[in-house]
Amino acid sequence: MFTGIIETLGEVIELRNEGSNLHLTVKSTISPELKIDQSVAHNGVCLTVVSTKNNTYTVTAIEETLQKTNLEHLAVGDFVNLERAMILGSRLDGHIVQGHVDQTGVCTSVEEKEGSWFFTFEYRTDLNNHTIEKGSITIDGTSLTVVDSGKNTFSVAIIPYTYEHTRFNTYKIGTVVNLEFDVIGKYVAKLMAVR
Repeated sequence: MFTGIIETLGEVIELRNEGSNLHLTVKSTISPELKIDQSVAHNGVCLTVVSTKNNTYTVTAIEETLQKTNLEHLAVGDFVNLERAMILGSRLDGHIVQGHVDQTGVCTSVEEKEGSWFFTFEYRTDLNNHTIEKGSITIDGTSLTVVDSGKNTFSVAIIPYTYEHTRFNTYKIGTVVNLEFDVIGKYVAKLMAVR
């Protein structure tokens, strides 16, 4: 489980394909603290540390993960949002995030508004995911509040701190992002569909 509060950025320093798997080696400030078998969210995708070395560590993404996320678009030198699993008993500053990406979305608008930014994203509706105004959404692992919600679109407001310390400062129209919809909302939607 995660909170959606990004700890740091990590730089992708190596990508290696093995069969249908992709091994990502990442350099970050938290690398020396990681141990094999720990869970780390990469752009909101929960992956297991399989090896560590100096200031780097390696995780593996399987084919299903690559098909549902933006990890397949990564290149050496790209940065990813990183968050280690939450510690039970700590404050939950974001919202409950599983690290299980539901689908990707595409940035359709970036608007600067006197020191903050409004980003609009569009997503496929055939997967039955929904947003609601003032509800929670996770974008590339970042816990955010939905400002406006439409049938297949939503917007979020980004404060300067988040803009500077996450991948949001690299987003432009057409950027593909990972989306994890609110877990409570998903259960409610499922129960309503059963009724």
